[in-house]
Amino acid sequence: MSGKNQRYDVVVVGGGTAGLSGALALSRARRSVLVIDAGSPRNAPASHVHNYLGREGTPPSELLAIGRAEASGYGAEIVEGEAVAAEKLPDGGFRVVREDGSTVEARRLLVTTGLVDELPQVEGLAELWGSDVLHCPYCHGWEVRDRAIGILAVSPMAVHQALLWRQWSDDVVLFRHLQADFTDEEYEQLAARGIAVVDGEVAGLDVEDDRLAGVRLAGGTVIPREALVVQPRFTARSGVLESLGLVPTAMEMGDHLIGTYIAADPTGATEVPGVWVAGNVANLMEQVIGAANAGLKAGSAMNADLVTEDTGRAVAARREPFSAEAERKVTERVLGDRRHGLQETR
Repeated sequence: MSGKNQRYDVVVVGGGTAGLSGALALSRARRSVLVIDAGSPRNAPASHVHNYLGREGTPPSELLAIGRAEASGYGAEIVEGEAVAAEKLPDGGFRVVREDGSTVEARRLLVTTGLVDELPQVEGLAELWGSDVLHCPYCHGWEVRDRAIGILAVSPMAVHQALLWRQWSDDVVLFRHLQADFTDEEYEQLAARGIAVVDGEVAGLDVEDDRLAGVRLAGGTVIPREALVVQPRFTARSGVLESLGLVPTAMEMGDHLIGTYIAADPTGATEVPGVWVAGNVANLMEQVIGAANAGLKAGSAMNADLVTEDTGRAVAARREPFSAEAERKVTERVLGDRRHGLQETR
């Protein structure tokens, strides 16, 4: 890593959309920035990014390549590797430790490590995640419009999910799986929208030519489906933040854990002074364009914070010569008084 003994204004941990957006804003503000990127973006299984105005349909890897080029074009350094911990230094800065044991220091930290999608333990889900096994209708609904869609009930949000995905197809089946029975009102809503409910545990998926062909129940029955919707548990990648004392906050619905995130103010500032977060590590529902906006807001706030610190140091440095001059004059006056007193005693 170039400049390994250099202290950067900001180290960005995580080189996804949020991190690169923050790095871009900070680099354009003439800050020294290092981005440490583990190279494992959450949306890697997806074929395209959607709802990103001006970049609709761009492959995720291409969007990140564009972002890296833009940030590095303004002077940001981008290195591959994983940051595993960080510590606060006595002077208010931070030391970041990488997996290979190397360290780098920074005045401020921006952590954009995202989250991990923890999928239900059903055979075949992980292999089709991001292609035929989906979560967000705004990310993938258009691509599976008018197709046979299944909803795997794994949370109290299952009925809401089914009603939502009904917007994209009139062939939606809700698999109750291991969830408790729905209410009479929910059944009425589902019936009114023509959504069938299938009881019984889902055992796995039937796959043909690497595409979803059906959902297999524990009893052996297969319901033909072309796409299956699941709700993962969204777990923040918070290891670096936890090493600084930041504890993830649980997001729950009733007794069901939706996921965990790191609490922050609207700019991304955390409870630890000097540490900001942006993207999915702070907002579980953030889409790509929102993550980019969060990175920009965090970068702007961090630069403003650094400007305040720089100004304070400049004022102190400006006052120092005057303080030294005042001290010299006092010393001269005291010595003069002493000499005058000695002359009088003589």
